[in-house]
Amino acid sequence: MGQSAQDYAVPGGRSTSAAAFAAVTVLFFAWGFITSMIDPLVAAVKGIFTLSDAEAQLSAFAFFIAYGVMSFPAAALIARFHSIPSILTALTTMVAGCLVMLAAANLAIYPLVLAGLFMLASGITILQVAANPLAAALGNPKWSHFRLTFSQTFNSFGTFLGPLIGAHLFLEGVEVKDGATISDSVRAQALAGIDAAYFWICGLIIALLLFFWVSRQIVNAAVPPAPTRARVGIGELIREACSSRWALFGALAIFLYVGAEVAIGTQMALFLNSDAVWGQSEAPFGVPLLGFAMGSDGVPGVSLQEAGKAVAFYWGGAMVGRAIGSALLALAPATRLLAAFTAAACLLCLYIVFVGGATAGFVALSIGLVNSIMFPVIFTLTLERSSARAEATSGLLCTAIIGGAIIPVLVGSMSDAMGYAAAFALPALCYALLCIFAFAAGRAPVKGAAAVVSVH
Repeated sequence: MGQSAQDYAVPGGRSTSAAAFAAVTVLFFAWGFITSMIDPLVAAVKGIFTLSDAEAQLSAFAFFIAYGVMSFPAAALIARFHSIPSILTALTTMVAGCLVMLAAANLAIYPLVLAGLFMLASGITILQVAANPLAAALGNPKWSHFRLTFSQTFNSFGTFLGPLIGAHLFLEGVEVKDGATISDSVRAQALAGIDAAYFWICGLIIALLLFFWVSRQIVNAAVPPAPTRARVGIGELIREACSSRWALFGALAIFLYVGAEVAIGTQMALFLNSDAVWGQSEAPFGVPLLGFAMGSDGVPGVSLQEAGKAVAFYWGGAMVGRAIGSALLALAPATRLLAAFTAAACLLCLYIVFVGGATAGFVALSIGLVNSIMFPVIFTLTLERSSARAEATSGLLCTAIIGGAIIPVLVGSMSDAMGYAAAFALPALCYALLCIFAFAAGRAPVKGAAAVVSVH
């Protein structure tokens, strides 16, 4: 009683849909976890391979440039082959990326690290486009929004755990301050940590790949058939998106937001570890939850490994902020809330630039709290105002995630030249421009109901 017709339409009914949904939810967790492990990885490769900040940020570049390369092809792949074949393709690509990472860790070759990260992110790009509608479709349509939100919660949980585990595995004994040297034993231990992390990630992905392969027919049967539409080529989608002023404006906003968010996250451990912030301070260990997670090694000051664990609270703030922001969005217009959050983020960055000190470490971690609503709000505001169809606009917005490839390298170059605190000036500028976007969106007419597509 209470079962839908869809529950009876497939062998196993609810239990089949529940198992498939559980596997899809693990996909959300996996790509959040893998993405946030870039933060401790940037700090680790800086020490392991003796890199500048800009060279270390090439790790973020290699990962996020995949969004620019793969977003439109991923949309075309899914339009032609649908969810399950696309997910199998994505997971196979991710397994290949993990194998390249294992080779990079064992051979200690930095270009191989970059190649592995690009392959991982290419798979994740396909996965994001395919898994969101699949999570919404697996079960009673009445609960589709709940299922997607529930899956996204596990994605946020993955981004919280990634830096904690990555710092534990990658950063023990690693030092990157001026004049510091890294011993062969510490380098070997860090490379072994990278090897272990991507070995287990590879195992998880293979398990998911096998599940979707074995149950592909049942899962496909559990998903309602997609409406028949005329096929549109990638070139036509790009042309249509680029013909819309608001699609371009929104793409610029996504570029700036993701660039600022990733640049802050990937530089955070290095920033907190610096002597001007927490490098010679015990202040964070006095904060109960933060100090417990960082796990003091008994040596005065904050080591790179302890700083890397603290980065989890930057992403944890985003997870908490999404819950708070969801409630606030029910009470205030999205454009005003976006303006308030972007202005707050800008002011927090300026505090770090002009005030600095130990308090700047806490301020930097709190930026995650106000980052929380920016991506989904920018995305939906753009969809509402764009004159292009939702598929074209969404493809362009996903492509704009390459901001996470470009801006971190620029911030790394600034930190090489002026220091970590001064480099926050570029994220501050990004947030100021996003505040302008919010005010402009408030004055722009809405062209239609937004087709909400969550990919981040």
